[in-house]
Amino acid sequence: MRAMTADVVVVGGGATGVGVARDAAMRGMSVVLLERADLAQGTSGRFHGLVHSGGRYVVSDPGSARECAEENTIISRIHADAIECTGGLFVVTPEDDLAFSDKFLVGAQQAGVACEELSLSEALRIEPRLNPGIKRAFAVNDGAVDGWQMVWGAARSARAYGAEILTYHEVTDLVVEGEGADRRVVAVRAHGLKTGEDLTISCAMVVNAAGPWGGRLAAMAGSEAIEIVAGAGIMVAVNHRLVNHVINRCVHPSDGDIIVPDHTVSIIGTTDRRVPDPDHLLIPREEVAQMLDAGEVLIPGFRQTRTVHAWAGARPLVRDKRVSGTDTRHMSRGMTVLRHSEAEGLAG
Repeated sequence: MRAMTADVVVVGGGATGVGVARDAAMRGMSVVLLERADLAQGTSGRFHGLVHSGGRYVVSDPGSARECAEENTIISRIHADAIECTGGLFVVTPEDDLAFSDKFLVGAQQAGVACEELSLSEALRIEPRLNPGIKRAFAVNDGAVDGWQMVWGAARSARAYGAEILTYHEVTDLVVEGEGADRRVVAVRAHGLKTGEDLTISCAMVVNAAGPWGGRLAAMAGSEAIEIVAGAGIMVAVNHRLVNHVINRCVHPSDGDIIVPDHTVSIIGTTDRRVPDPDHLLIPREEVAQMLDAGEVLIPGFRQTRTVHAWAGARPLVRDKRVSGTDTRHMSRGMTVLRHSEAEGLAG
């Protein structure tokens, strides 16, 4: 068994984990990141490619809307080569309640989300494939992101600052010393899936960035302070770039209400349902049909395009006691940092 030592061990090689590893390395800490597959193989590589303006959440979750707007500005500046600043439109389709758009405009102003109402003629000029029956349109700062380029770019930067990134290393255990309220995680054990080598990394801190798998990691340390819920959704890509802006329905967040232009395709998403195991995500035929129908409402003729790919991803959500345990659609998308030493006497 190989032994290593680090200030920080980060578990999870998605955008959050790689971002944490980079940040810690930039601060002069010794960092090891462990990922059981390749980078961006979980949620960070299985989404619709949207860089949120924050508009989606200005009514339902203003705190998340504000965070989205702030993050959009930051990543568009520091990682511009992974971002296409397409801009976005929120449109009220003939099937939507016009009253929601008033709440949307007020919510955007209160959350600090840049938003400008366009005339219908201007909206149809810049996106001629839009449903000609739209009743209202708003321009926002949505964009598209290449998830792999984003994560790998951050990983290369982290390595340049001295971080060690070990892909295909699965965490098998967290070593805990002490008892009761005086426990501390002091090491991480992992197995090299390609090398066959076992590894123990002694450390001062473990950062759990395992996304929807984070509950499994916390359980290895006997943690009961947090419940992480996996909310699964499917996305469908069609073979044309039908639009050049992100197109959103101006409604409460719902299934199939976003179309993202991504390189040469357009992606529609997403559904949202709780699943017990993020390693086993289904792509139900009826949900694919649902996405195609939803696309038709925004872009007439969407169903006549050729579907080239469908996939599923799982978003990691902190269990929100304000809604039903199965209602992943309405659980907050806000960021949560949990300090286990304060929450349950588990340091490190």
